[in-house]
Amino acid sequence: MLRPHGTYPIACKKKWRMAFTAISFVKLLHHLSKKALHMKPPTLFRSFSYLVIDVAPPHVSSPSRKLSNVDPKELGQMVGDKRLDSLTQFGDVKELAALLETDLKRGISDGDDDINRRKRVFGANVFTRPPSRGFLSFVLEAFKDSTIIILLFCAVLSLGFGIKQNGWKEGWYDGGSVILAVILVIGVSSVSNFNQSRQFKKLSAKSGNIGVEVVRGGRRQSVSISEVVVGDIVHLKIGDQVPADGLFLEGHSLKVDESSMSGESDHVNVNADANPFLLSGTKVADGFARMLVTSVGMNTAWGAMIGSITRELDEETPLQVRLKKLTSAIGKVGLFVAALVLVVSMMRYFTGNTRDDLGNREFVGRKTKFDDVMNAVVGIVAAAVTIVVVAIPEGLPLAVTLTLAYSMKKMMRDNAMVRRISACETMGSATTICTDKTGTLTMNEMKVSEVRVGKKLIAEGEKLAPSLVQLLKEGIGLNTTGSVYQPQEISLPEISGSPTEKALLSWAVMDLGMDIDEVKQHCEIIHVETFNSEKKRSGILMREKKGSNRVHTHWKGAAEMILAMCSNYYENTGEIMIMGDEERAQIGNIVKSMATKSLRCIAFAKKSSNGNEHIEKLEESELTLLGILGLRDPCRPGVKAAVESCKKAGVKIKMITGDNVHTARAIASECGILEPNEEFNEEAVVEGFQFRNYSAEERMDKIDRIRVMARSSPFDKLLMVQCLKHKGEVVAVTGDGTNDAPALKEADIGLSMGIEGTEVAKESSDIVILDDNFSSVVTVLRWGRCVYINIQRFIQFQLTVNIAALVINFVAAVSSGKVPLNAVQLLWVNLIMDTLGALALATEEPTNDLMKMPPVGRVEPLISKAMWRNLISQALYQVFVLLILQFKGRSIFEVNEKVKNTIIFNIFVLCQVFNEFNARKLEKKNIFEGLGKNKLFIVIVGLTVVLQVVLVELLKKFADTERLSWGQWGVCVAIGALSWPIGLLVKCVSVGPSK
Repeated sequence: MLRPHGTYPIACKKKWRMAFTAISFVKLLHHLSKKALHMKPPTLFRSFSYLVIDVAPPHVSSPSRKLSNVDPKELGQMVGDKRLDSLTQFGDVKELAALLETDLKRGISDGDDDINRRKRVFGANVFTRPPSRGFLSFVLEAFKDSTIIILLFCAVLSLGFGIKQNGWKEGWYDGGSVILAVILVIGVSSVSNFNQSRQFKKLSAKSGNIGVEVVRGGRRQSVSISEVVVGDIVHLKIGDQVPADGLFLEGHSLKVDESSMSGESDHVNVNADANPFLLSGTKVADGFARMLVTSVGMNTAWGAMIGSITRELDEETPLQVRLKKLTSAIGKVGLFVAALVLVVSMMRYFTGNTRDDLGNREFVGRKTKFDDVMNAVVGIVAAAVTIVVVAIPEGLPLAVTLTLAYSMKKMMRDNAMVRRISACETMGSATTICTDKTGTLTMNEMKVSEVRVGKKLIAEGEKLAPSLVQLLKEGIGLNTTGSVYQPQEISLPEISGSPTEKALLSWAVMDLGMDIDEVKQHCEIIHVETFNSEKKRSGILMREKKGSNRVHTHWKGAAEMILAMCSNYYENTGEIMIMGDEERAQIGNIVKSMATKSLRCIAFAKKSSNGNEHIEKLEESELTLLGILGLRDPCRPGVKAAVESCKKAGVKIKMITGDNVHTARAIASECGILEPNEEFNEEAVVEGFQFRNYSAEERMDKIDRIRVMARSSPFDKLLMVQCLKHKGEVVAVTGDGTNDAPALKEADIGLSMGIEGTEVAKESSDIVILDDNFSSVVTVLRWGRCVYINIQRFIQFQLTVNIAALVINFVAAVSSGKVPLNAVQLLWVNLIMDTLGALALATEEPTNDLMKMPPVGRVEPLISKAMWRNLISQALYQVFVLLILQFKGRSIFEVNEKVKNTIIFNIFVLCQVFNEFNARKLEKKNIFEGLGKNKLFIVIVGLTVVLQVVLVELLKKFADTERLSWGQWGVCVAIGALSWPIGLLVKCVSVGPSK
C-alpha cells in the first residue's frame, strides 16, 4: 500500500527530487545527443556556454567562403599581368584552390549542379566574337556591280519613258520587267552567298572545338574546351593548347610557346616558384603539368583580344585566282562585242534601217517623237549592257564557293574537317602522300603481346622475381604521362594517356598487380626528362622515401636506344648478368625478330645509387636492362585497299615513322606500300640518319625510290617534304605531334590527326582527319579531285552559253539592227547559268573513276582539250540553229516577229537545259551514269523547265514573249534534245590523253 506524499520524511523527499532531476537530465542529454547525431551538418553542443561547430563536407561551401565572394576580374588580371604579389594575397596556389573549392587530387565535383554554379559565377569558356555579316551586306555587295547599276539605270529610264508614252497600265512593262529581273538575280545571288558564308562559319566553329583532359570527381576525363570551368584541374602535355588562364600546380620541364600572345618566339619556363602563370591560347612546347583554371572565356587574356583575331573565312583559293583571270579575259571579249552591238545598232537605228513589228521604219528624222527616240536608245543601251552581264561569267567564283562549301560539308561527314578551304582543291593535285604509321595506317589500339626479360620469353602467367616486379612497377608507374583511376574495387580501372602509355600501364596493372598510388607514395621524383623525339626515350630520377633512401634512374624508350645504354641485364629470377658483346648481339637479334613480327619494342632500364650521393641529372651509361615489351598495333581494315587506290591514281605513298627499320618494313609490306620485290631493297627502306647524311644530289636521285623512312626525326620529315617539292611534286603530309608542325606547314597540304593530334599540329595543318585513318586521307584526295572536275564541268557549261549568246546577238545586231534576246530574257539565261547551273554541277559527288586518272598538275590549263572539243561543238550547233531561225524563222513557222523571237528564246534555254546533262561527263559517253545519286541536279533541271514554261506561257508581258502551240513546243524540245546525240558523236573524236 502506497503512503501519502506528505508522510515521507524531508530527507527522503530530497533524495527523490535528486533522482528525478538526474533522470530528467539524462533523458535530456540522450535527446540532444540523438538530435546532434542526425543533424546535417553535424553540430556539437555544450551546456550553458553553447558553442556550435560546423564541419562542412567536401564541395559544400561555407557561408564565409562562397564562390560569389571571389572576383573573376581580379583573378583574370592576376594571371594576365603575371602578378606574383596578387597571388600572395590569396596565400598560395593551394589556398586559392581551397577558396575555389577544388580538391587538388580529385578536382571539382563532376555533378551538373556544381559545374552550372561555377558557370553562373565565373562565366563559360566561350568567346564573344564580332558579329558576322548580315544578309543585307550581301545584297548591297551585289548592287555594287557596275554592270548591274548601268542596267538598272537604263531600266529606270525605260520605265519613265514608257509610262510617259503609254501610261501606267501599259508603259511599265519594258522597264519594270528589267528591274524585276535584276532584283531576282541579285536576290538569288545574295541568298546563295549568305548561305555559303553561314556554312563556312559553322565549319570554323567545329574546327575550334578542342578536347581537354580534366580531373573531376577523381576521374581523368576528356571534355570540350567550352565546358572547362573555373576550379577545374587540367592535364597538359606537349602540343596541347592551354584552354583557359590558370596556375601551375605540379609538373616537370614545362615550357610554353606564348608567341600567340606576346609575339616572342622564345619558349617560357613555367614552374611553381618564379612563373606559375599559364595563359589561354598558348601552346605547350615541352614537358607536362597539371594546372588550376582561374579564368575562362572573356575574363582571360586571350578573351580580351579575341575580337581582333577572328579567322578570315572568305580567303581566295588558287583556283579562284585563276578563274578571276579567266573571267576578266572573257569579260573583255564580252565588252568588245557589246560595244560593237551598241555602235552598229545605233547606226542602223538613226539611218532608218530598223523597222517595228508592223514593218514600219522606226526612225524617220524629225517626225519621230523624242520619247520614241529615247525609248529606242535606252533599249539599245540596255541590250548592250545585258550582253556584258551575260558575257562576264561571274558565276565561276560562285561555282567555286558552292562546290567548296558542299565538299567541305560532305568531307566532314567523311571524317575530314577542312581548316583552310584552298586545301580542298590543292589535294586534287597531290602526287605524293607522306604518311605516319601509328594510328594512321594502324589501329592505334596497342596491347602488350610479348614480354622478354634478358634473353628469355616470358609466357603468360609466368612469375617474375619480386625485386624485378617492383622495379618494373616503378619504371612504368612513375615514368609516364598517363594515369590510372580505380572507381571501385570490383570494377576495371580506367586508364588515360597516349595509346602506348595505356598499353604499358594496362599490362603493369593487370599482369604485375601495380597500384600506381602506392608506387607514388613510396617514391619521390627528383627530376624528369620528358620524351624526346630525337633520343626516342624518357626518364626519371627518383628517391625511395623509406628504408635506404636510394636514388634510382629509370629510362624507357625504343629498345635499340635503351639497349645501347646498358652494360647489364636482369634475368627473370632477379639475378643481374653482365652484358658482353655476345649477349648484346643476342638481345639485339631478339629485338629484331620482335620487330619483324610488326611489334613495337619498348625497353626499360635502371641504375641505382646510394642515397648519400648527390645526383642532379639522369645517368645515361652502365644501366641495367629490366625487360623488353613488344606492343602490337594491327593495321586498320581497308588500309591496303586505300593504298592500292592511291597507286592506281598515280599518287605515291611514303611511310615516315619513328619505329625501327624492321617494324617499319613489316607494317609497310602488310599495308601494300612496299611491293614484294621491294621488301629487302636497301634503296626502298632507309633510316632517318642515312637520309640526312646523303648529299643534296644523292637525296634528289634516291628520293623517288624511297618508300619507307624509319627512325626518322621531325627534321628528316621536313627535309623529305622540301626535297619532294623541289622535284615538282605536290606533297600531302600527315602528322600528329608538335614536332610535325614544320613539315605540316611546309607541305602543300598538311593533314593532322583529330584524335591523337596535338593542338600545335592541328593549328599547322590545312585539314584535320577526325578518325586518324589513312582511308579518310584517300577520301580527301577523292574530294579534292571532285572539286576540280566540278569546276571544269561548270566552265564548259557556262562558256558554251557565253559563246552562243554573244555570237547570236552580235550577228543579229549587225545584220538586222535588233537582238532576238532582250534584256529580261538574257538575265533569265544568266540566272540559269550562274546560280542554278553552278548549284547543279557543283554538287556532283566523287566517283571511283576519279581515282583511275593521273594527278592534275598545278599549272595544267583549266580548259582541257576535251572541254574545248565539247563546248565548241555545242556552241556551234546552237549558233547554227539560232541564226537559221533568226533569218528564216518567220517563213519556217509562218509566224510574226514576236513569236519567232519567243521560239529562239525558248530553244536557246532548252539547249542549255539539255547541255547541262552533257556537262556532267567531260569525256564519258554515258552522261546519265550516277544521275540518280544527285537528286539536287534533277530538282534544279526540273525547276528550270517549269520556270521557263511559266515565263513563256504566263508572264508574257514580263518577258516580252508570246504563247507557243504544242507543235512549236515539240520542235523546241526536239532541237534542244539534239544536244545529246551531238555530244555523244563528238566524244568519239579523240583529242589525246586526258589530263
